Order: sequence, then structure tokens, then C-alpha cells
Amino acid sequence: MSLDFSYRHLYYFWVVAKEGGLSRGAERLGVAVQTVSAQVRELEQALGHALLQPAGRGVALTEAGRAAMLQAEQIFQLGAALPDRVRDAATVPVVRLAVGVGGGLPKLVVWRLLRPVLDEPHLRLQIREQDFEPMLADLALHRLDVVLADRAAPPQQGLRLYSHRLGGSPVGWYAPPAWQSVLRDDFPRALARVPVLLPTRSATMRIALDQWFEREALHPQVVGEFDDSAMLKTFGAGGMGVFPAADWVHDDLVARYGVCRVGGSPGVEEPFFAIAADKRIQHPLVQRLWPEPAGDGRAQRAESRTLMSAARSAGGVAWRT
Repeated sequence: MSLDFSYRHLYYFWVVAKEGGLSRGAERLGVAVQTVSAQVRELEQALGHALLQPAGRGVALTEAGRAAMLQAEQIFQLGAALPDRVRDAATVPVVRLAVGVGGGLPKLVVWRLLRPVLDEPHLRLQIREQDFEPMLADLALHRLDVVLADRAAPPQQGLRLYSHRLGGSPVGWYAPPAWQSVLRDDFPRALARVPVLLPTRSATMRIALDQWFEREALHPQVVGEFDDSAMLKTFGAGGMGVFPAADWVHDDLVARYGVCRVGGSPGVEEPFFAIAADKRIQHPLVQRLWPEPAGDGRAQRAESRTLMSAARSAGGVAWRT
């Protein structure tokens, strides 16, 4: 990468902006005011915009300066963390696993899906929640090791991905205990008489629920739609409306949110998929997530341990292929 300015120029500008003046910036840096002024001027010339403007006895940021300051803050925050990151990498055999999670996938389900790898010594787990398509692009570029989602990856030209179905869960309906008697006596018809919360139409569960509503000739009173499953449960538990959730985490759901199950949705299932890039050597922790073929589980676990031992012996700062 070729730049027309050095990071010293940027650092001098950053210090001056934080101190609010060239003189105070020069004092902090331990150099002459003329040196600081020249460095900042060179940065402005390289970027083609004025970054500072006079303000009383000091200086203030221009609009361009504010944009440059935001970038500089991030750069020097990363720089400050560099010594610790290098020290940790040199002394601890860290094994990193970068996981992308679709916003519609329940957080309790994500935790259960990842349990096979959570006991790995020196694991450094990185979880990023984002939209489905950008996650697949990051997976193909090896910025992520695996994606957990409620759907398989669609065929896409140029993206070599494959999907593993990890399982699925029937979908039940949950509400605060005070609603239990009202709903259970006439479920699912009661959904037409009470407020209902649903995932948005981008969620796989929502598609299956809409089909179920149609089969049952139900017209629910939808008062809220949510991209985030945890937000859906929080508002439902707070009394805003009855809501659907994966029965797979029934016990955790009841204990954490204080709700009760008031009915089911026969034929509706929330699927769980792990999506990985098609590459010659797969991350050994990702391999642990797949359902074990009959008779192959012992061999698969042994192979995973061998790969992990090799990664740690090599210093194992991160796993990338």
C-alpha cells in the first residue's frame, strides 16, 4: 500500500487536535512548534484538505479534520493494543474461531450449537452478528471460519460454500404466565384475539409460520415484528404479546424470561445450519460442529485433536488456511 503521508504526520495531527493547539501539542510531543506545524501542513497537502482552523488561541477541526480524527482515533487505539496482542501471541497458544451469526438465530441456540468447542483450551472465540449475505461474503474471503444461520447458503456464482444441517426445533408459542389461561383454552384460535409478536419476513421461521397461519385459517393480531430474536423475546416477556420460539431451548427460555408455553405450531420447524467455505483443510473446531456419522465419531474427534495439537505446537495464534 502506497500513501502520500506518513503515520508520523497523522500522529502529530492527532495530538494537536486532542490538545487543542499547536503549542500544547508540541509540548506534549517534546518538539518545536515549527516541526509540528510543518508535519500537519504536509498531511493536509497530502490529503488535499485543511484539517485545522484557528479558534481563539488554539485550533479547531474542520469538517475534513473531524473525518480524519475519527480514523486516527481507531488507528492509534489499535496501535496501543499492539504490544499486548504480540505478547499474548508469543506466550499463549491461542486458537481463534471467528463465527458469524444471523440476527434471527436465537442466542440460546447459538450457545448450544457452539458447546462442542467451548471447552477447547486457550480458545479465543470471536462472534459477529450481521446480515446474511455480507456474512457469506466474509466467509468466502476467510474473514470468518463458520456461519451459523437459520437457512442454508444459496447457490452463488463465485462463492464456494457448503452447508451442514445441525438440526432443527419445533416452534412453540410463549407468553407471560398471566396469559396462560386465556390462550390455552382456545389455542390456536386465541391468536386472533391477543397481540402477537413475530420475526420479520426475512426469517425462515416467519415463512413457515405464515404458511401455518394460512393452513389453520388464522388471522393473528400482529403488533410487532423483530429482526433480533432476543429483542422479540424481551418484548414478549414484558407483556407486549405472545411470541413464537424454538422449543429446543424451552427450559432456558422459561428460566431466563419467566414465560410459559401456551401451545405449539404443528408442522413448523426452525432449522439450524452451519455454513463453511469449501477449502482443502477445514478449521478443526468447525469440524466438531458437524453431526457425527454413525461409527465415525471417535475417529473424527481424534483427527480434530491431532490438528489442534499441531496448531498449538506451531504457536497457534490463529487458524487460517
